[in-house]
Amino acid sequence: MASACLCDHILRPIPAAPITSQRLTAAKPASLSLFPPKPGNSISKTAPVQKPRWVVRLSLAEQSPPKSTVDVKRLVGFLYEDLPHLFDDQGIDRTAYDERVKFRDPITKHDTISGYLFNIALLKKLFKPDFELHWVKQLDYTSMSLCNASVNLKWTMVMTFVLLPWKPELVFTGTSVMGINPETQKFCSHVDYWDSIKCNDYFSFEGLLDVIKQLRIYKTPDLESPKYQILKRTADYEVRKYSPFVVVETDGDKLSGSTGFNAVAGYIFGKNSAKEKIPMTTPVFTQTLDTETSKVSIQIVLPLEKEMNSLPDPDEKAINLRKVEGGIAAVSKFSGKPTEDVVLEKEKELRSSLLRDGLRPKMGCLLARYNDPGRTWSFMMVL
Repeated sequence: MASACLCDHILRPIPAAPITSQRLTAAKPASLSLFPPKPGNSISKTAPVQKPRWVVRLSLAEQSPPKSTVDVKRLVGFLYEDLPHLFDDQGIDRTAYDERVKFRDPITKHDTISGYLFNIALLKKLFKPDFELHWVKQLDYTSMSLCNASVNLKWTMVMTFVLLPWKPELVFTGTSVMGINPETQKFCSHVDYWDSIKCNDYFSFEGLLDVIKQLRIYKTPDLESPKYQILKRTADYEVRKYSPFVVVETDGDKLSGSTGFNAVAGYIFGKNSAKEKIPMTTPVFTQTLDTETSKVSIQIVLPLEKEMNSLPDPDEKAINLRKVEGGIAAVSKFSGKPTEDVVLEKEKELRSSLLRDGLRPKMGCLLARYNDPGRTWSFMMVL
């Protein structure tokens, strides 16, 4: 079960300060030097006497980015084509990497392409990873510290640990910096940075703890749910992009309540104009659109193939069908029994985390319950 808040992202551009200089010379490679004229120099009697003055000397190398011989645009296009095959049978093209390639993430390191590929094969065997590449772009030359040139990636990886009976799902989002060797025109480094931790240097005990926490035991029914894409996972919440879906809803009493559930469940059990029985899905939603939770609705998600114009009408006037257009939601996952106090506290924590990170949540929230409370132990419930 998860509580969710819709949110917007605020970006604040920072203007660059102008740089001026009095004199340019390529005599020395020093980045900056200040010097007065040396004492004792002779001065022609016919020449006007000038007062000593300070001169700023900047090397030409400081004035503009170095001209790289690397065709970064070609390599960016290559990564868009190659990385989607990271964990499939085709795999990545190893010829695009130096034999001595530096790979680092918070808990793993390898220094050869063979070790890098071994790590990929191990993840495929144990976790069945699903990798999604969001974008690739060239880094500014001032950030190119690993090799001569670098590119930056944004990605999401969802992995199912198949060795545990409950098959927990691990989610990682982050960025990667891939360095390029100008002599070979190949990648010479790949460094991952996870969004969920602060310390990304190898070896990160914070990173190891993040993995262990995601292995906890929980249980959700094997039923259809709304589709979404995880854009970012932090230590406190996920940012998801939901696809549209349809709900059947009626009035509820509170976020943690079940008033109205029998009415909406009756619709999918055949209390409709076609007497049609509709398959059960997850989750059950309760939603409020204001901060006072003065008006609450309870909703059941209908199967994703159902369209509004193909659904039978409800028998009861208090039951409504509505299409949810989807969009961006911030989600906090937790387990246990969702009392009203617990739900409101979780909503408060989520809203505080979003504001801290520069996100602007809208009013209201939504509670998603995935488990039957009468048949599931509270510590195994997902909310």
